[in-house]
Amino acid sequence: MQLEIRNLAKLYDQKRGLAPTSFDVSRGELIAIVGHNGAGKSTLLKMLANWIVPDGGTVMMDGIDLKNRAAVVRKVGFIPEVPNLFDFFSVEYNLKLFAALSRTPFLRVEEILGEFNLIRFRKSKVQALSKGLMQRVNIGRALLADPPLLILDEPTSGLDFEMTREIYRLLNTMHDAGKTIIFTSHRPEEIRNLATRIMVLHEGGLVFDGPPREYFQSEIHEKLYA
Repeated sequence: MQLEIRNLAKLYDQKRGLAPTSFDVSRGELIAIVGHNGAGKSTLLKMLANWIVPDGGTVMMDGIDLKNRAAVVRKVGFIPEVPNLFDFFSVEYNLKLFAALSRTPFLRVEEILGEFNLIRFRKSKVQALSKGLMQRVNIGRALLADPPLLILDEPTSGLDFEMTREIYRLLNTMHDAGKTIIFTSHRPEEIRNLATRIMVLHEGGLVFDGPPREYFQSEIHEKLYA
């Protein structure tokens, strides 16, 4: 298994953020995490990315404990719902800054600018970009160190139809290139079109884990979108 999660748990002021949860992820999976607001989706993703510290449990990737922050930078690319960028700096400066933090050669910045069609925006300040372009920069930033695992929290939230299709294309391209991808979504069509596996969280607990066909035929799906 590429990723092994064992009894991962989080409490917020005595309220359960995520109940002790265990599951494995194989290399190359494209997993959708779904559930109502407050179900624990973002909490789970942030613990996998080492953005918040769990109250219990472990996350191992290729045999490495992801409490090791240096390892996380090389192993996991995390794209939060709100872009993790410096608004007053240019696209290029943002990418170079994150490249320096991950000890990634600046040549990789040029590659990302080209791969994500950002060359003509390289000197633009992030605050001047559309939300779609900002998300493209955000995904490019997460891929600077070429991590094998990509984690995205609501990657198409607030995007228009054309930009949503562009994000779908990027995700499919990265998946075809061998990346393992875990993402959260509220959109049934997005889950149906992208995911190879679906996990459902409800009130901090994992209540479904299986293939898309089983999920869309289940009572859980009907209740979730009732």
